Amino acid sequence: MPLVCPRCGPPLPLAGHHRRRSHQARAVAPKCEASSPSLPPLTRRAVSTASLLLAPVPFPASSPQLPVASASEAAAEDQGETGVPEGLELERYTDQEQGFTLLKPASWPKVEKAGATALFQQEGKGSNNIGVVVNPVRLNSLTDFGTPQFVADRLLQVEKKKLIESFHSKQESTKSAQVISAGERSGHSGLTVYEIEYTLDSTRGGMKRIFSAAFVASRKLYLLNIAYSDAQEKPLDNQTRTVLEQVLHSFDSV
Repeated sequence: MPLVCPRCGPPLPLAGHHRRRSHQARAVAPKCEASSPSLPPLTRRAVSTASLLLAPVPFPASSPQLPVASASEAAAEDQGETGVPEGLELERYTDQEQGFTLLKPASWPKVEKAGATALFQQEGKGSNNIGVVVNPVRLNSLTDFGTPQFVADRLLQVEKKKLIESFHSKQESTKSAQVISAGERSGHSGLTVYEIEYTLDSTRGGMKRIFSAAFVASRKLYLLNIAYSDAQEKPLDNQTRTVLEQVLHSFDSV
């Protein structure tokens, strides 16, 4: 079943992706019960590292463009004749060494950031970005770790911990976070991919919509974060949302 935003309506269906189940949105992330499965050390580190992508920092506008494969072919195949917001035309990027692929806005250059395997950001607005983190784990499948909702709750726990730490240290950080939806789909060769959507309000980037995807392949955890501004005065529009969901659904192994 596709992820659905109560405000924006259903996402664009994509061929070749089969959703198996979804979970209701939660206003806040509940505390983990004592019986919840414990997080393996390497996986805990990987999830924490992925959260760093949600706190963008300024990068030089001259950052090099990452090479992509078959950009024009991918754009024609994945976007069709539908209207695309300016600056969000998509091209395919494949990292053969790390073993993942996704679509990304052609105008977003690659930038360097500690902890990120790959990070692309909108020029002039670093809070809009797409990041991928790849880390080794002691898991054969993401289902060994927990359900999509369990993973969503753990992500929010990371954000809420940052909120408490920022309150005591008086440093800029997370103000609030809320899960919108969590579900799963089938990826390459039947690979299980979790997809999570949530809102994040931080003092550094303001209100943002976060789309996350995760899968485990070859004892590696792959995490994708898409962060885009969703301020009350300029909320995320349907066309932009559709493009960001294309990026989300394109994240897969190779």
